[in-house]
Amino acid sequence: MSRVHSFPPLSSPKAKVLILGSMPGVASLRAQQYYAHPRNAFWRLMSAVFGVPEHADYAQRCVALQAAGVAVWDVLQACSRDGSLDSAIEVSSMVVNDLVALWQACPQLACIAFNGGTAAQVFERHAAAGLAAAEPRRWAHMRLLRLPSTSPAHAALSFDQKLLAWQALRLYAP
Repeated sequence: MSRVHSFPPLSSPKAKVLILGSMPGVASLRAQQYYAHPRNAFWRLMSAVFGVPEHADYAQRCVALQAAGVAVWDVLQACSRDGSLDSAIEVSSMVVNDLVALWQACPQLACIAFNGGTAAQVFERHAAAGLAAAEPRRWAHMRLLRLPSTSPAHAALSFDQKLLAWQALRLYAP
């Protein structure tokens, strides 16, 4: 099993939406970029939902996403996994990112959106209680959205079906 590590968050204090994945896949780790696999729908969805220029260079896409009020990170800071599939993550190896620190650095967050079921499940098991304890009043108003994975491995839904679900983010970062 390979030990893999997440990237620093893409965030700003003005972020209103936090999109959490589970752990970057092999293509992203090689490129050192979020959602680098050419068939991953993430950047195409960000273009459709927030006007992020899909074909701009990575740095420009990141700046545009942050300007739209969107932060991106992963629930996991590290884990052992062969390949890119979430199902290959060794549960006992998981180390969760310091989501409380990010939460406190982004006081305008109104929504945490999960890019797929694994991100939502790991967050619920290992991070939600920490956020609730850090700021119970704020947590009571936080909207949590479990969205379909943008991964090419999640082919059960078409791009248009995924887009329909992901458009809900416009309510929080118009």
